[in-house]
Amino acid sequence: QRFVRTALEQTRLRTALTPHPSQEKFRLIRANDDAAVLDALSFTAPKIRLLRSLTVEKKNSVQVLDFAAFSEPEYDLPIFCANAFTTPAQSIVVLDLNPLYDITEDRDYKDKYYRNLMPLIQKYSELLPWGGKITSESLRFFSPIVIWTIFEPTERNHHVLYSALMDYYKAWLQLTDQAAEENNKTKVVRNREAQHRYLTWRAEKDPGFPLLKKLIGESYAKVSLLPTFTIFTHTQFMLFAELLVALIFRIW
Repeated sequence: QRFVRTALEQTRLRTALTPHPSQEKFRLIRANDDAAVLDALSFTAPKIRLLRSLTVEKKNSVQVLDFAAFSEPEYDLPIFCANAFTTPAQSIVVLDLNPLYDITEDRDYKDKYYRNLMPLIQKYSELLPWGGKITSESLRFFSPIVIWTIFEPTERNHHVLYSALMDYYKAWLQLTDQAAEENNKTKVVRNREAQHRYLTWRAEKDPGFPLLKKLIGESYAKVSLLPTFTIFTHTQFMLFAELLVALIFRIW
């Protein structure tokens, strides 16, 4: 919750946030488990197609953060995504500015967005060590600065994580400020399709569905994870906040 509040404050210093229509719908969702507290927020802004967060907290048990920001397809910006899953025993975290394009093949895109951000991973790679092997499929959607880590949930480690979350999000906001609008319709469509690929990956592979189903019921869980595909083929619908609620971390 602290990160969500501060991230929204930082965003409001730079642009005007407008609540997304789907926000009210998600406020009606109640957890099946009375001990679990869900909080969902979603906004749009100039250059930002969707900024949305979901937090889940069950006292003395589980805490979940899912926070993501997508640019309008007129910009080829990376997707900011922060997922954290914490129990009393351990914290599992993925934090990244996910590239729209495969940076192993698109060197220009890699240099454009990540060359100047490498100090971020250099700063945190020892403080938040690598969490282990991941699949080659997942690597296609990660950047050179991805943080994938598992650590003991101590006060010190949570302080380091909060610092990383803010540094990465401020970096994304700065990229957004600097982004120039693309007027080439072919490139705009390509950006939209790239966001679609990312969302499809999340929707099809997301291991958070069983937990989401347990918390809010199967019907809401399916609404949250499955209708992703309509957003990009019917642009008038924009990007609903209930799409793609990822409760733990992505695909290993």
